[in-house]
Amino acid sequence: MTNIYTPNPFTEELTAAGVPAELHPWLATMGVGALVVKLGIRFTHMSAELMTATMPVAGNTQVAGLLHGGAHLVLAETLGSFAAALHAGPGRRAVGIEIGATHHRGITAGVVTGTATALHLGRTLVTHEVVMTDEAGHKLSTARITNMILDA
Repeated sequence: MTNIYTPNPFTEELTAAGVPAELHPWLATMGVGALVVKLGIRFTHMSAELMTATMPVAGNTQVAGLLHGGAHLVLAETLGSFAAALHAGPGRRAVGIEIGATHHRGITAGVVTGTATALHLGRTLVTHEVVMTDEAGHKLSTARITNMILDA
């Protein structure tokens, strides 16, 4: 008898990234992505309407010791794109078409939390506002990301 169950090769990666077990089948063929792993992004809540994750400052800084502005954008795009993909549902996918950010203050140590809140959940376009804060709740940056929903 052949074992028809194929283990998810990304189980360890998904678990380490905080992806709830019920979402593992959705990400079974791709995981969370190498950059998410490299930056240490860890999801704390995952839904189309609201998605949150944390990211350490350590290892993600620019030469002046501040969290790199690009790291802010990676966190924002990760949250907005994953939330849009959840909204899209099976047989559809989300592709980013626009992202922009304003940096309000720097951070040199600790953990950043990103919170993506849906502004528009449409049939073909999805827009989220993503706010990054430090551990004291100070706003570090605000981004807006729009994804287009396509049939797979």
